[in-house]
Formats: sequence, C-alpha cells, structure tokens
Amino acid sequence: MTSTVDPISLPQRAASNDTEIDRAALARLLVEIARNVDPDHHARFDGVPTADRRMETLRQLLVGREISELSRVTHLLGEPEQLATAVGGVLPSAAARASHAQLGEALAPAVERAVQRSIQKSPRTLTDILYPVFLPAIRKSIGEKIDQTFQSLNETLRHIFTWHGLKWRFESWRTGASFSEVVLKHSLVYRVEHVFLISRNSGLLIAHVTADNATSEDPQLISSMLSAIQDFVKDSFNEKEQSSLDTIRFGDLRLWSEVGQFATLVSVIRGNPPEELHEIVRDVLLRIHEESSEALGEFDGDGSQLAGVEAQLQTCVELKQEESNQGFPWLVVAVAVLFLSLAGGWFFLSWQSGQRWQAYVSRLGTQPGIIVSEQKIRYGQFYIAGLRDPLAADPQSLLSGTQVDPARVHSQWQFYQSLEPEFVLKRLTASLAPPDSVRLSIVNDRIVAEGEAPATWINRAQAAAQQLSAGGPVFDISRVRDVSPEEREAERWQAYVSRLGAQPGIIVAEQKIRDGQFYIAGLRDPLGADPQSLLSGTQIDPARVHSQWQSYQSLEPAFVLKRLMASLAPPDTVRLSIVNDRIVAEGEAPDTWIDRARAAARQLSAGGPEFDISKVRDVSPEARAAEHWQYYVSRLEAQSGIIVAQQTARGGHFYISGLRDPLAADPQALLSGTEVDPARVHSQWQFYQSLDPKFVVKRLTASLTPPKSVLLSIVQGRIVVVGEAPAGWINRARAAAEQLSADGVVLDVSQLRELNLAELNQLREAIQATDIFFYSGKAVPGPEQTPVLDRLADQLKEFAQSARKSGVTARFMLTGHSDGTGRETANVSISAARAEAVRALLNRRGVAPELLLVRGAGTFEPVVPENSQTGSSTNRRVSVTVNLD
Repeated sequence: MTSTVDPISLPQRAASNDTEIDRAALARLLVEIARNVDPDHHARFDGVPTADRRMETLRQLLVGREISELSRVTHLLGEPEQLATAVGGVLPSAAARASHAQLGEALAPAVERAVQRSIQKSPRTLTDILYPVFLPAIRKSIGEKIDQTFQSLNETLRHIFTWHGLKWRFESWRTGASFSEVVLKHSLVYRVEHVFLISRNSGLLIAHVTADNATSEDPQLISSMLSAIQDFVKDSFNEKEQSSLDTIRFGDLRLWSEVGQFATLVSVIRGNPPEELHEIVRDVLLRIHEESSEALGEFDGDGSQLAGVEAQLQTCVELKQEESNQGFPWLVVAVAVLFLSLAGGWFFLSWQSGQRWQAYVSRLGTQPGIIVSEQKIRYGQFYIAGLRDPLAADPQSLLSGTQVDPARVHSQWQFYQSLEPEFVLKRLTASLAPPDSVRLSIVNDRIVAEGEAPATWINRAQAAAQQLSAGGPVFDISRVRDVSPEEREAERWQAYVSRLGAQPGIIVAEQKIRDGQFYIAGLRDPLGADPQSLLSGTQIDPARVHSQWQSYQSLEPAFVLKRLMASLAPPDTVRLSIVNDRIVAEGEAPDTWIDRARAAARQLSAGGPEFDISKVRDVSPEARAAEHWQYYVSRLEAQSGIIVAQQTARGGHFYISGLRDPLAADPQALLSGTEVDPARVHSQWQFYQSLDPKFVVKRLTASLTPPKSVLLSIVQGRIVVVGEAPAGWINRARAAAEQLSADGVVLDVSQLRELNLAELNQLREAIQATDIFFYSGKAVPGPEQTPVLDRLADQLKEFAQSARKSGVTARFMLTGHSDGTGRETANVSISAARAEAVRALLNRRGVAPELLLVRGAGTFEPVVPENSQTGSSTNRRVSVTVNLD
C-alpha cells in the first residue's frame, strides 16, 4: 500500500517565496518566548519541559520544509513502485546529457543480459524484429543465385555440342571443377567501364572511376539522374524505403546497383557478366563502409576525407573477360546430323511399313465375307488370322497395290458361310435356279423376288425362305404371282370390282365367280357411270358378266348439286359449289328464289349434305340498307372502348346508343365505307373510362410519364412494367397499381428495378461541393473563378448526359447567397442576380439553359455564421443542387 507524506501546514499565511522563512511569524514567536523566559532558566537545563509547543513551532518555522522533504524522500525510497516511477521520469533526460562513451559502457552489460534473457524467453520476438531487415537480403541473394543458375544453364546448353564444349568437358574432368563453371569462365565476355559511388542521403557523387578507353558525359549529372530514377520509381509505385533499383539494361550496357548503409555503388558493365560479379562489387562496397563509415555518413560534397575510396573502386574497373576465339563445331554437327539422319530414316521406313500394313488390314476389314480376328507385326513379319466366306474376295489378291511384300505376310483363314445379303443371294440363285420371269434383288437388306412363276417353283422358294428365317436375311416372295389361267381371271375380276366400288353413285352389294361366270349386284344412281362401259380394258368377256342394279338417289354432294341445279335453276348472280362436302350458294337473288332455296335446304337436312344459302343476299333496297347497318353495328361492337347498348332501325332511320371511351375511335368516322347515310344515323354516346389494357396504358403513360428506361406493355391482358427507374417514380407506379387493382386491372410492377445511380453519386457530390464566390457588392464573379466555372460546366454536361442515358432528367438549381451587410431586400436581389450571372456564364460554356434553375436565398442560408472570421467572404457565393426527374 502506498502513501504520501504531506508537509506540516501552519496557521499563518504562507510566504510568497518558498525558499524564505516567514520572518514576521518568527519575530512574534521570539518576542513571546523572551517574555516568558525565566532568568535562571539557562542554569536549570534538566528542568526544560519535554514538550514545549512554542519550541515545536520554532522548529517548524526554521527547518519545517527540510523536515518535510526529508520525510518524503525517505518514504519514496521505501516504496519501490514510486521510486521506479520517479527514476523513469528523469532517466531519459539524464541519458541525453550523459557522455555517449560512458553511457554505452555502463549500459552494455545490462543490455546484453536483457537481450539474452529476451531471446531465451521468446526467440520469435527477435525473429519478428530481424525479419524486415534480413528478408530483402535473403530474397536478393536467392534471386542472384537463380539468375546465376539460369545463366550457367544457358551457356552450358549453348556449348554442349561444340568442339570447345568437348575440350572444356576434359578440362572440367582434369581440374575437378563443374562443367558449368568451366563454360562460364571461357564463354562470358564482359568489361566494367565505370564505377559510381553515390551518397544515399544527398544523392551527391562521392567518387567516380573510369576504365581505359571508356567515355561518358558529366559523372555528377549521371549520378543525379540515377538518384532521380530511384526516387521516381519509389514514388510512382509506393515502394518501401529499403527497396532500391537493382539492374538496368540498355543494349550491351548493364547498370548494376549495390546499396550500402550510407552509399550506393553503381557499376556500368558492357557485355554479359557472370552473377559472381555481384559478390565482388558487394565486397568492395563493404570494405569502403568499414574503412570510411563515419565520413560516408557525414558526406556533404567534400571528398577530402574519402581520398582512398578511388583506389578501392579502381579494383572494380579492372574486372573484365576477353572474348575467346572459337570456331564453329563442324565435326560435332556433322556427326550429330549423320546420326539423326540414320535414326530418322530407320524410323521413317518403320512407320511407312506399319502404315501400309494398317491400310491393308483396314481394306480387309471393309470386305464383306471377311472377318479379321487378329493381326500383329513382329520382327519385320506380318501375321493375320480370321474367318473368310468362300464367295468373298481372295485376301492374297488384295495385297496388290499396297506395297506390302507378300513373302512377309503369314495368313490363316477359317471358312464360314456369311449371312451378308449378297452372299445369300448368290447361294439362292444357285440352288433355286429361278426362271427368266422371276428377278431376285436386295432391297433394304432383304432379298425380294418379283415376277411370275409356276406353283412348283413358288413352293421351293417358300421352303428356302423358311430356312433363311432362322438367322439370315428375309426372303420375300410375296411379289411372285402364280401364272395359272384361273388365277389370272380372278385377278382381273377383282380389279374390275374394285374399280366399280370407287365410282360415286355405285354401291356393290354382292359379287362372286361360279363355273366360269361372273355375278355382281348392287345400287346405282342414274347419274352415276355405266358399269357395262367400265368393262372396257379389263380383258373380261362381257358375255360372262351377269349384273343386277337397283336405281337409287345417291347423297354424294356431286349428285345432290346436279339435282339442285336442275330443280332450282339458280340465276346467273348465284353460284353453287361444293366446299368440304357442303353445298354452298353465293351471290345475290330475289326473295322468291331464296325462299325456294331455303325449302330445298330443309329437305336435304334429313340425311343429305348441308345446303348453305347464308351467303346469298337479298337484292331489295331495304335488305341492302339493313345489311349495311348491321355491318356498321358489328364494326362498332368490335371496337375497343365502345359498348353498344341499344340499336334499332325505324322509318328508314337508324338509332344507336351506348358508352364510349374518349380514347376510342370516333363512331362517326367509322361510318366511312359502310354505305350507310350519316344523315339517317342518330347516335347518343355516354363517356366512360374503359378498362381495356391499351386505354389504361395510354392513361398511365400520360399521368406517370415513365422515363425512357421503362417500357409499359400488355401481356395476356395484364399491364407489365419493365425496366429501371428512380425510386420516386417506382413509388408512384406502385400507388397507381394499387388504385387500378380495385377496378380489376392488373398493373404488374414486380419487374421494375430501382435505377442504379451509384456511378452518378460521386459526380453529384463533386458538383454540389462546388461554390462560386463573389466580391462584396458584386453580382459577377471575379476572374479567379473562371477555372471553377469551366470545371463546373464540364461536370454539369457530363452529369446530364449520363443521367439521360440512365433514363432520367437532371436539373441543376443555382442558389445565390449574400453576406449580412446592408438591407435584406438588397441582399435578396443581389443573391438572385449572382445566380442569374452564373447561369449565363454556364450557358455560355455549353450547358443547356433548360437544365438550369435559379433562386436567390439572400442571407437565409449561410454556410458559416456571419460573426466568424471568414463568414462574410464565404457566404457571398452561388451553390449548386442536383435534382433528378
């Protein structure tokens, strides 16, 4: 538990100076003591009271502050936590004022023990601290080792098949070095021409060394340009401070950069240097830092303290590798070409022989009657085995033209009977020996026999067909006719009977053949064909035909039409025809003929075809007028938005009434072309709002004024709204949908999407953050506002164009403001004038005037309070507000 010791507080007033004693209080105390001192008091020392209040007060006055401070320090030393806090407060200041050498010697043992304990306790902490330092060095080292490996691999592959490559491989075996090291030693050609040592802090050139016969421009200028390039790359790509430009290549020149603590060493190398050169240059840079570290760190352009640096740099420009004279490896190339030619020739001949054999095998596989079960190539010989029909092609003969040596072909074929239709046809032809009047052919993998043959051959063919049905192709002999005389006559008679049955007006009730005579009986319409005349060309003897026909009236439309034509005798203006088994009359006729036709139609309806006279019009004037009026009424009823409630014709006049939507067609205009006299038509229409979807769409388009990105269409009697629109317009559309739903009209707004104005928001914020400022009492902005107006005009035009593409219209409100100086009416007037001036300036810069709205706000909308330091100048402005319709 900690505690604090407060100094003793006296009742008297504290002195103004803490280092002085309250002299007035001391004087009063001494006077009081003097008044009460016994003259013999000094002789009686042992009689002094042990506790005298006045003496205690005297002691507090004389040494009270020292006693309090001593007590506080004593208590502080006894409290470790307070002591540590006190020492921590003064330790940084003491360390800053101490000598560096003494402080380092004093703190070194403690720091070493603390670091050792920290590493033992948590090694990962030290790893995290050193990770950012060692990682770039490790990465760079690995990168250089990979470059060295690829360089060694490239040069090794380049010289592996050359004459020098053979000599270098012998040298590698003799010296014990790797082949890649020997190749790099002899093949790489390079020369270090310039070395620059540049200060990292200031970018100044510390030292520059040039090889013999090497030329360059001003070294200081080159040093400055290299530093500028490093800074440009870091700033452009946000690279870390410890990163640096490593390699630059320009043609045959390479610039290698090695970075030290205080300086950067840049080597200009011509040619193809080995990666080991990095280590040599890095060692030179390390030696320079070890010898002149303090001078490099404090370098300010004076190189007097770095005189020995050029000697170190001179070792770098002496590094070079001369080009070795090597000839073209003709011998190795010739041997390689010969070997590749022989191998390629052997492979080509083997491949060609295999291709020829495979072509022969494929040819065999396509031959009918040959089945290849096995084929192979072994030691230059060809082996093949399978099944072969004796009627198939000879495999040996198929070798002709394949360029395969028959002596190298070993075949083994087993005979079998193929069920291919062509082989079965050959065997049937040989076994059945069909007569000349019969032809056997293959139709859709079936063997078909056609023609005429005796019954004995037909029986043999039927037996052969039954045998083939077990697994071979179908043998169809249904087209082979028996050639006996009785069969011929029966066929001819059946053909005649079929011909009679197809005749209209003839019904065959019975037919038979008996004792060489033909008998037939049935019904015949007098208008039908004569059965006796149909015997012509049938090769049937008419004397052997006995027929018995009963007359009847056929109901075939053709016969009914003939009878109607004969009985009704239609006028020339009427045409009777058969349409879909119906008799249709078309044209114009008197009432008397129409009445007769209606009577005939009623008679036919009992069982005959329908007689339609609906297309025959009455030619009387009254009937014509009634027809025209009914056509007009039908035309009105077919119109959307028109409802015919009542229509009559009376006394030669026509009366019609009903409901009509204002958006529907004009009934008076529909009279055109109907041949109805408009003067005889009396109409009475009551207006109403039709719920027809197309009229509802027109009203919605007029009331909602949808943006271009929204499409209203009618789908299956429903009004569907599709597209993107602002949120405000979507809310209006939903409200309209709710109103229409009460009337039974469906307005589907489910496919509406809120217009995504995210791309415009950033530009909108930029526009609304722009203000045009004015001088006091001025209605025109100063010349310094010209760039602001130019930028604002470009932004307004871009925003308006983007909004138009999104289907909305942008409006820009220009609001003028003024400070609080002067009368309010004058301030309102000047604020409006400022808004008008900005509108004119923006219009002059290409902003459409209809997009700009103006208003004067006077002093009512200050951006900052008027009593602030910048209130008046900031409030004299014109602000912009963006609105979307």
